[in-house]
Amino acid sequence: MRRRLVISYLLLMVLVLLALETPLALTLASRETDRVRADRLADATRFASLAGPALRDGATGPLGGELASYDELYGIGAAVVDRDRRTVVASASWRAGAGTAPALDTALSGLQVSEPDSVWPWTDTPVVVAVPINDGGEVLGAVVITTPSDRIGRSVAAWWALLAGIGVLVVVACVLLAFGLAGWVLRPVTELDAVTHEIAEGDRGARVQHRLGPPELRRLAVSFNDMADVVSDVMDRQRAFVAHASHQLRNPLTALRLRVEELGPSLPDEDGRAEHQLALEETDRLAQVLDALLTLARAERTENERVTVEAAAVAASRVTAWEPLARHRSVTLRLVTADAPAYARTVPTAVDQTLDALIDNAVKFSGAGAEVTVTVRRTAGGVAVAVRDTGPGMTASQLGQATERFWRAPQVQNVDGAGLGLTIVAVLVDASDGRLTMRPAEPRGLLAEVWFPAGD
Repeated sequence: MRRRLVISYLLLMVLVLLALETPLALTLASRETDRVRADRLADATRFASLAGPALRDGATGPLGGELASYDELYGIGAAVVDRDRRTVVASASWRAGAGTAPALDTALSGLQVSEPDSVWPWTDTPVVVAVPINDGGEVLGAVVITTPSDRIGRSVAAWWALLAGIGVLVVVACVLLAFGLAGWVLRPVTELDAVTHEIAEGDRGARVQHRLGPPELRRLAVSFNDMADVVSDVMDRQRAFVAHASHQLRNPLTALRLRVEELGPSLPDEDGRAEHQLALEETDRLAQVLDALLTLARAERTENERVTVEAAAVAASRVTAWEPLARHRSVTLRLVTADAPAYARTVPTAVDQTLDALIDNAVKFSGAGAEVTVTVRRTAGGVAVAVRDTGPGMTASQLGQATERFWRAPQVQNVDGAGLGLTIVAVLVDASDGRLTMRPAEPRGLLAEVWFPAGD
């Protein structure tokens, strides 16, 4: 954007310079030509006053000396012709040019003539001046002076070069000024863009300086900071409410479960005891939901703190912890790692909770006889942790909804769970600047892979 602003400023300045310097360049060329024409007309008029008696009396000696001295002094050829166009006397360097004949025609008709109106640096047309020689109202002949135009062209070119140099200096100054002005105008916009990205990446404390740039952008910065404060406060209140509500519900729920559990011995019939068992299971499920909400609230509150963990060691500890449950459900759980350590930089407990949620889902939904493989490997710039199972897997539409809160696949509605495990994983991975990808495994099952940035 800065480049576009500078280009627009520069284009405007160039147009202004062209509009100002082009007429000035033309005026300078005309002025130099007019100065030479005026000098030559004065010289030709003087020669015409001397040539009148010479033509009338036939004594051209003094006139020839004047023309020779003039030619020797200035290097300009001059000639005197009579009314029949015969050259009466001429200097040594006199040469008739392309415009001499028309100029003589005009002078012999009794009028002064000087051509051309302007001399350009790229032309070599000489300046021709012709003055009639009058005697008592009768035209006896004419004086013709032909001036080479190279001197005038060089003088005009020098003036034009000076104008071009001034224009270049003005353009350079304009570029420097445009960069400064564009930087002053765009600095708040650039900072606003950077702070927006920082907030999007999780730094909710980032704010824009409101003392930079034009007043309109200063007001925009103040409004943006106010909006960011309000949004941050709302998010904090929302997360605090979820955490507090989940925590406050734990005690009544525990007391309720104890009371429901104490009712068991007093139920005489089999149907009552079955309903009593269902009530206990529902209280346990509600407790799981509250625990998951607390975990999610803590994960979303995690901001920019980063720690370096050895992902392979964490994976080994989590596989060991989940091994008894997997064996109880007839699921084979194994770990595949490389010999070298795999260090990842994440928010605290991200690798632990991610593996807990992915292994729990794999063991829970794969079914008896399935295999669950946890793999840890180093990749370019990071560490990949994958959990692969041989269960029924998920369809493409289900994979798109899997990280939504409280979402459960239709075929597992009766399986224990709150539907927040993958949501917590997605929040932790995003807070760690990582990636979560899930896709069908071959020949069957599901592959969930998490990538974390490499640590020191």
